[in-house]
This record gives sequence, C-alpha cells and structure tokens, in this order.
Amino acid sequence: MTVEDRHGPGAASGASDRAPVRAADSAPAPATPPGDTRDSAPAPDPATAPAVPTEARTDTSRLDDAPEAAASTASKAVWQLQPDMATAGPEEAAPAGPIELDRETIRRLERELLGAERTLKRRDIAAGAGVSLLSARKLWRAMGFPNIGDDDIAFTEKDLGALTTIIDMVRQEQLTEDAAISITRAVGQMTDRMVVWQIEAIVEEMVAQRGLTDADARKTLVSELPDLIDPLERTLVYAWRRQMNAAVQRLALRAESGLASSEAGRDGDEQDAPLPLARAVGFADLVSYTSLSRQMNERTLAQLVQRFENKSAEIISVGGGRLVKTIGDEVLYIAESPEAGAEISLALAKAFTEDEFLPSARCSLVWGRVLSRLGDIYGPTVNLAARLTALAEPGEVLVDGSTAATLDTNEKFVLTPHAPRQVRGFGEVRPVTLARGTGSGLVLD
Repeated sequence: MTVEDRHGPGAASGASDRAPVRAADSAPAPATPPGDTRDSAPAPDPATAPAVPTEARTDTSRLDDAPEAAASTASKAVWQLQPDMATAGPEEAAPAGPIELDRETIRRLERELLGAERTLKRRDIAAGAGVSLLSARKLWRAMGFPNIGDDDIAFTEKDLGALTTIIDMVRQEQLTEDAAISITRAVGQMTDRMVVWQIEAIVEEMVAQRGLTDADARKTLVSELPDLIDPLERTLVYAWRRQMNAAVQRLALRAESGLASSEAGRDGDEQDAPLPLARAVGFADLVSYTSLSRQMNERTLAQLVQRFENKSAEIISVGGGRLVKTIGDEVLYIAESPEAGAEISLALAKAFTEDEFLPSARCSLVWGRVLSRLGDIYGPTVNLAARLTALAEPGEVLVDGSTAATLDTNEKFVLTPHAPRQVRGFGEVRPVTLARGTGSGLVLD
C-alpha cells in the first residue's frame, strides 16, 4: 500500500494510476462454467476475514513492496469398504434425467452469491477504497483471485465493501499491512479448500443416492445450490466463532501440565530452544498405503482416505488436540501437553489396529517447541516426530527420550526404551515405545 493509501478515498484521485498495471497482477475473473468443482464454489468475501489485532505496527507504505511389502494387518478387508461405507440409495429409484442449465440460471445464482450485479471495473474498486490499484491487486492475489483486465466489468459494490473493510483495519492500526495480507491469504486458501470439499461431498452423495452420473450430479447441484447457500454460510460463521473462542481459551488458559513440563528433560541447548510454543507434536501414518492404493478403484480409495481422516479428526478433537493437516495417508496434529498428546497417539494406534477396514498405523509423539505460521507448524520437533514415525512398527507409538522423561512418572503410560538409532538430521536418538498403563484412555461417544 502506498503512503497515500493510508488517508482514505479523498487522497486517492491519482493513486490508482501511479503503479504500472499488468494483466498478470489483476483481480478476480467472472464466474466460469459450473462443470469444474472449483468454479461452482462461491467466491470468498474478504469482508468476513477475522480481525486479529497485533501489537507490531509497521509503516503501511511497505504493502506495495510485498511481492513394503504389506504387513499382515494392512491386508484387512479393505475391499469391503465400498459396500460397507457407501450407502446405496433405494433400489426402486430410477436415475434422474440430464439437467440442462441455461445462462439465466447461472446469472441468477451468481447474483445471489456475489450479492449484486457486476457493474464495476478494478480501477473503480481501487479508487472507491482510496488505494492504488497495485495495493488492491496485492490483496486480491492474497485472496487467491484470478486475473482480469482493466476493461473487464467484474466487480460489485460488495467487492468494494470487502476491500474497504480490510484497508480500514490497516488505516486504523488494528492490523499491520503484513498481517492484513497474511489473514486475507488465510481466508482465501481455507475457503477455497472448504467449498471444493463441500461440493465434492454433495456430488458424491448425489451419485450414490440418486444414481446420477458425476456430470449430471454437478449440474443438479448448481440448480439446487440456492437452497443451500444460507445454511452453509450460517454454519461457516458459527464454526468460525466457535473455533476463535477455542483459540482464545487456549491462549488464556494454557494447560497447566504443559507449562509445568515445558522444560522437563531439557537443558536449554536443544535445537528448538529459541522457538516460542511448547507443544506435543504427533504423526500417524497408515501402513502400506501406497501398495494398497494401487489395488483399489477410485471410489474405494476415496472411501478409505475419508474413513482415515474422519476417524483421526474425531480422536484428535476428543483428546483436546488440533489437527494441523492431513497428507494423504498421514495426519499431523498437536496437543497442549505431553499427556494429552500421548493419549491421542495411543488412541489413534489402537483405533486403526482394531478397525475392520483400515490398515494399522505407525505413530509418533515428540514434546518440544515449534513455530506456528500460516496454519502449519515448523521446527526440529516436527522433523523428529516425522523421523520416529518411519522407525515405528505397525500399531506402535514411538517417542524420544526427552518426551519419555516428561511422561515417566505418569502411571497411565508404560515406556520401553530401545537401542539407540541413527536418525537423519539428529544423529543418535534412543526411541522409546509408549504403551497404555493404568486407565482406559480416551473414550469416544
């Protein structure tokens, strides 16, 4: 954002023309055909971006400068996934006929999603918000919008309101310009993934329940989407507020056991010592996933992955942890204390070992410090947990020596040390098997 961007629309008469305009740097394109799942999704509205105040303040002029062989457990009845997991529709239901979509149907849906007709060009939006075109483009790119040209009429008054909302948070020093771009990027990436996920889930359901082809299901969804927009939007806002409240509670009421054990077994010279957050970092990795996936058709593989992700998310949530991300056959999570992380790890290992359809999982847990950025976590603790996962046997949970020291006096856990192993990037590490001691562990309703 240029210096004049800070002073509002009154100072913007020439601002939008000061930066060179290139089509590659421009804003969102008009809606594209509904056949592609990503194109069917509603465009995210920057106005809903959560305002997260930050203490750091920087000059807003910088905004314009931002540029195996399969183990026996792995061969469980995976082939039964499809008939067991995909609920068949009524036998008497006949497949619906093909749905034809006309331009007026698409236009009505676009108006409902965007809130108004497209009547504005990108320079109109930038001038109305009182910022240079370059500054506006930076925020649009952060939101993940595609490119358009100077003469394309692609915006509505809602776009102007959204851009103004973000700019005003910077002007009023609620956010620095870097924080505004980062938050905008988070909203864009998360909502993009969310709407694709929602669309694919509904399409899959239509195919299974109504006997439609994939193409017809996507057309049908476009025609039925107007009835889903409001409830989906209300659910999104509700979930965001609940998640924000949970984050506030974690900030204000850090787990006492986590604080007490954050320095246990450490002398201050560890690789992760400079990092700010003490967390239990865990991985769970399905055994022989690659070889199994080659034997499955697309639908069965999708069901296996969905079952794995759903079960993982449920256990991590019940255990008080946070699912950071899933990577195909692997899940990464964190917990506030080593005890909570240990309970989650044992529950995951047990659940996959006992699951009738899924292969077993190798699990690991490391208590240490991490850096949290962009919704992900980084640091040696994460890397060590990943390395330990590769050393674990199917159904086993491995921890390192430091983590074992924090859990050693807890009767809920049994710790069995192994001979030292050479671990890439960490030298000699002594893995320790974590097992259930007293108590029943996590209870899933």
